[in-house]
Amino acid sequence: MGNIIEGTDFNFQNEVLKSDLPVLVDFWAPWCGPCRMVAPVVEEIAGDLAGKLKVVKVNTDENYGVASQYGIMSIPTLGIFKNGKLVDAVIGAVPKQHLVSKIKPYIDNVN
Repeated sequence: MGNIIEGTDFNFQNEVLKSDLPVLVDFWAPWCGPCRMVAPVVEEIAGDLAGKLKVVKVNTDENYGVASQYGIMSIPTLGIFKNGKLVDAVIGAVPKQHLVSKIKPYIDNVN
């Protein structure tokens, strides 16, 4: 998890909302099977797009304040934040290419 930051109710504003880079937020929980399925995809994207995209994982069991603030009803929810706003989201475990195609419009200079 070298390129992934653990997000909490306390650091969410600084790590996500005030980030200069677009942020992919993985809302997950340890007991969630699909969350475990998508975790390696999120880790790959964090490595592939290091320096262009920040990746933050938020355990919804421990940080329900942020999850409820953004109306997270199903996990995994992968939220894309840019300039402090939730601009897009993907719900459920999806293939890497699908997730990358959702992220690309919000990142500068990605092939």
